[in-house]
Amino acid sequence: MAGAKLEGKVALITGADSGIGQGTAVEFAKEGADVVVHYLDDREGAESTREQVEAQGRRAVVVQADIGDEAQVEAMFDHAVAAFSTLDILVNNAGVDGSGKEIADLDTPTWDTAIRTNLYGPFFCSRRFVQIRKAAGGGGKLLTVTSVHQDIPRAGTLDYDVTKGGQRNLTTTLALELAPLKINVNSIAPGMVLTPFNQPALDDPEVLEEQVQSIPWKRAAEPWEIGRLAVYLASADADYVTGATYVIDGGLMQNTGQGA
Repeated sequence: MAGAKLEGKVALITGADSGIGQGTAVEFAKEGADVVVHYLDDREGAESTREQVEAQGRRAVVVQADIGDEAQVEAMFDHAVAAFSTLDILVNNAGVDGSGKEIADLDTPTWDTAIRTNLYGPFFCSRRFVQIRKAAGGGGKLLTVTSVHQDIPRAGTLDYDVTKGGQRNLTTTLALELAPLKINVNSIAPGMVLTPFNQPALDDPEVLEEQVQSIPWKRAAEPWEIGRLAVYLASADADYVTGATYVIDGGLMQNTGQGA
């Protein structure tokens, strides 16, 4: 793997059992990184990710945790450090989708789940990652997978849209706070991606065809495409990039104002 962009690095990727997390893990492995594969309840998917990482000649460990639970996050990082001695890259990817409920019908437990998973989770993970990097003398890459819905609201997804906006501000604030430590902090904001979040489109070609009509490129992204962007942001090529959100959406956000 000589010359690989992430040679010798160790990455922890939350929600790496499927979709964007799995695609990112495999792309990282192709570039020389060892990977901590986090999952919540899909052990089979996490083991599949581990096998794909190892097929690239890299090491992987699988760790289960509810990232909304502080103690479980601490245990996950303990496990990761025990396996690999340190961590160089964190990808906050795990999350829950919008409930589809408008505010009058949005119950508190559903709201709490979104807040704990999509905001507390990245906070707990980022805090521990920064502690590890400080002890190592600084440096490192902290990425958060947000969404175009940090900027494009949708009725019925208040829980999701609010937390994605919060993730954007996590990125921008930490970019300032961690600059003295030379820890780069950036976000990736995908549009439609062919993951379990879009299961109806995966299951039905007609649904997929209908949903991509608002995308100028007339297709959804594949998880590996998000992974390739993550490789860039996690590599030395992006050492001067911090506090940025990289939108990857086939032009969707440029199309939202057309026809007004």
